[in-house]
Amino acid sequence: MISTVIEGNELQERSTDVRAYISPSRLNTWLRCPLAFKLRYVDGVRSPPSKSMFVGKMVHSGLECFYRHKQLGVTLPAGVVVQRMDACWEPLVAEDGLEFKDSAEEVKLRTQSASLVTAYLTQLPANEPTPTTVETKLEAPLVDPFNGEDLGIPLLGVVDLVVDSDDGPLVCDFKTSARSGSPVEIMHEVQLTAYAYLFRQLSGKTEAGLEIRSLIKTKVPKIEYHRYAARTDSHFRRFFQIVRQYLDDLDRAGFVYRPGFGCTMCDFRDGPCIAALA
Repeated sequence: MISTVIEGNELQERSTDVRAYISPSRLNTWLRCPLAFKLRYVDGVRSPPSKSMFVGKMVHSGLECFYRHKQLGVTLPAGVVVQRMDACWEPLVAEDGLEFKDSAEEVKLRTQSASLVTAYLTQLPANEPTPTTVETKLEAPLVDPFNGEDLGIPLLGVVDLVVDSDDGPLVCDFKTSARSGSPVEIMHEVQLTAYAYLFRQLSGKTEAGLEIRSLIKTKVPKIEYHRYAARTDSHFRRFFQIVRQYLDDLDRAGFVYRPGFGCTMCDFRDGPCIAALA
């Protein structure tokens, strides 16, 4: 076993050094726009608190609470999980520096978070296997499986859930979304392949598949399960090619501006991006 489980504080302490580790979120930011990557991870420009991301954070905390108890053989009712989410709402709001327009907006988001978790737990199959991994931060050295080259930098990631399905281990990721529909696999390939790599290094097993469990923020919350096949050699070849290109960019400081549809949702578009391009 060459992987290690790391504590959250250690991950935060190391997060300021772009050469300390690689993560799926860093790779995806760099792929979307190297300049946005530089602003966030090199220059340390902070994004304004996002209410949508905060709802996702609360949903993750509720599901983590449920599955950690389930690991111990205890199935918490949805109402109890929501009560525990309520108890940590105000401390997490303060921690994130989140501000609401008024009390009605806060109540709406609080209710939305609870409704999403309640919908998920209500629809959860009664025979879902006991999880083997819950919200775990993992680390493994990046060693190319095709030529044995150690790239000299570890891969870090947080795996939300692993359950033993009838076919074998299933690596699961929770996502909140504003709309329904199957996530396009190519949009999540880096993340899915990174999780598969970490899982294989940690367990010595091959995943039976990967699954994105989407909690849809519609008026009546919907839950969707999207299953993807186990990663193949082609996935890992592409992944290591991306990692090498990323490391080359770090060496060259090649943080170019990459305009696209993502610009409309970029936290830096109105200020830091314009200043960096001036």
